[in-house]
This record gives sequence, C-alpha cells and structure tokens, in this order.
Amino acid sequence: MTSFSLSRRRVLPGFAPTLGFTLFYLSLIVLIPLAAVFLKSSGHGFDAFWAAVTSPRVVASYKLSFGASLLAAGINLVFGLILAWCIVRYEFPGKKLVDALIDLPFALPTAVAGIALTALYAPNGWVGSLFAPGGALAFLFGADGAKIAFTPVGVLLALIFIGLPFIVRTVQPVLEDMETELEEAAASLGARRWTTFRYVVLPTLLPALLTGFALAFARAVGEYGSVIFIAGNIPLVSEITPLMIISKLEQYDYVGATAIAAVMLIFSFVLLLVINGLQAWASQRGARK
Repeated sequence: MTSFSLSRRRVLPGFAPTLGFTLFYLSLIVLIPLAAVFLKSSGHGFDAFWAAVTSPRVVASYKLSFGASLLAAGINLVFGLILAWCIVRYEFPGKKLVDALIDLPFALPTAVAGIALTALYAPNGWVGSLFAPGGALAFLFGADGAKIAFTPVGVLLALIFIGLPFIVRTVQPVLEDMETELEEAAASLGARRWTTFRYVVLPTLLPALLTGFALAFARAVGEYGSVIFIAGNIPLVSEITPLMIISKLEQYDYVGATAIAAVMLIFSFVLLLVINGLQAWASQRGARK
C-alpha cells in the first residue's frame, strides 16, 4: 500500500487545482484580452466594423502582411533546414560564430534591425546601389534597375531576417538526435540521396519543420519594428497591417483599430490551426512508421 501511494504521489498539486490555476492564468493573460478586442470592435455595429476592415488600404495591407509572411516562412523553411544541416553535420572554421549569429535577430532590437536593413538595401546602400540605375547589377532588370527598399521586396527581406532563427532552432535538436546509421543503411541498400532524404530524413524532420514554419509565420505577421523602416509605407503598395492598426490608434479610431486587429487575429488563428493540424498528422504518420 505504501509503495502504491508513493508511486501515485505528484510533485505538483492534484489535477483539479493545477487545471484551475492553468485556466485562470490562460484566461487572465490570453483569453480576456482577446475577448476585449472583439467586444471593442463591435462597439459601433456591424456596418462600422465592415467598413473599417474592407477599405482598400486595409485589404491591401492584409495581402502584403499575410502573403509576405507565408512566403518568408516558406523561404526560411528551405534555407533554415540547409543551415541547420550544415551546423549539425559538418565541421568548418567559424562554426561557433555562425551558430551564434543565427540568434542575432532574437537579441537585436527590431528598430535597429529595420534601420540596418534600410541602410543596406536603400538605393544608396551597399546592396541597393548595385541594383539602382547605373549599378553593377542594374542591367539584369532593365534600364531603370530594381528597387529593393521601400517596396514589398524589402518587407519580404525583413521578414526573412527575423524568421530564420525559428526554423534553425526547431530543426537543429532533431538533427542532432537523428541517427546517421539509418541514412547509411539506406545508402548501403542502393537508395539515392533524394530517396534517402525523402523517405528517411524528411519524415523525422517534418514535425519540427512545421513547428518552425508556424513560429516564423506568427512572428512575421505581427512584426512592426524591423519592417516599418524598410517598407516605405506607401499606400496600397507597402503598408503592413500592424501599421494600419497604429495609424487608427493615432487617429483615436479605437473601434477601427480593434476591428482590423480582430480580422488579423482570426486569419492568423485559422492559418496556425491548419499548420498545427498538419503537424499533428505528420507526427502520427511518423509514429505509425
């Protein structure tokens, strides 16, 4: 009897108080603020809500924010995997420095990142000047060259910059724990590199890749500081949705700001729900194999 009671003993309190504290904390920190957004956005009725969230500038900002966020997360998914693979599987000079630089977007203030990216990709910057009229690479884009900063391309680059660590840091531990003997066994059986990656490596990495993708997308959708400088904030061209919310707040249009925030919250929740569903499916599929 004593051994049975000791085996059932828990360090934390029982299920009921632990669950109660969890729900209380979750409601206080997450659910109540989110509920306040929806209540405030419906303060002036459906017509005012609909007018605020469907104006041309706001719709254009939705397309840019969500489109650029998805594209940036997809690009980071590929190159983040390659970077994590190199760090885990190879030894090279400066490896520790590269590993530390990956976390730089985490530590760097977003405003500093935005200013640095703008200075780099502006028409008179080190990289931007190469594509500006008269630059070394301008001929690739015609007589007028190409403009990176103050365009949607600049927004995309900023979102790639801040989202890369999420992919690398979620994939890296899985790669470190993966047994290379499985790849060697596949190669000894005559499997080519792509076949080995597709049927041996990818199923193991897929849940981590989807997790990193979700984290990178969620960070990119709400990013403001590192994007606002390089975006240029041109109406209907390079305005992001967080900027529209700030603009509404500066005009004391709290209902309009919360309406846009509510739509952004719904879109983000649906997309993250889909990604988490894919992650659960990938985990179950890998467990069955």
